[in-house]
Amino acid sequence: MKPLTEQDIRAAFVNCTKGEAKRLAVPRDLAERPWDDLDYLGWRDPQAPDRGYLVVELDGRPHGLALRCSTAAVGQQRRSMCSMCLTTHSGGVALMVAPKAGRPGKQGNSVGAYICADLDCSLYVRGKKDAGMGARLHETLTVEEKIERTVLNVASFVAKVTAEV
Repeated sequence: MKPLTEQDIRAAFVNCTKGEAKRLAVPRDLAERPWDDLDYLGWRDPQAPDRGYLVVELDGRPHGLALRCSTAAVGQQRRSMCSMCLTTHSGGVALMVAPKAGRPGKQGNSVGAYICADLDCSLYVRGKKDAGMGARLHETLTVEEKIERTVLNVASFVAKVTAEV
């Protein structure tokens, strides 16, 4: 992924108002992010733990999604699998819900997916971050094929959020 500026990020959001995009918490460490290893930029809002954000480049331009995140209940640390990168975690996967873009979103429609709670799918797929014992199922796919699958899964999620019907 090519590096993004704060202005690029704020302009990319498709499922919130311009005012909401202007107020959201953008990471302060953009210059230190491992851009070459990212398929999308994802982060949680440190001031509002139930909020997350995802920005991915599709068709040559960034698309951003504002997400609402579930929080795991204490004692509910069962293994779950991320629907984007297929990494399993004990308590490290959250249901993330994105309001749909446009009129459907204004009517309260949303799309949800189980995603790595820290939004670091790109790093898990590449083996740059470890989710613990048994986190990656044995597959015969190459790392490049796993990356491609993750990118397609994220693009599919964005397409569901931006679909008008």
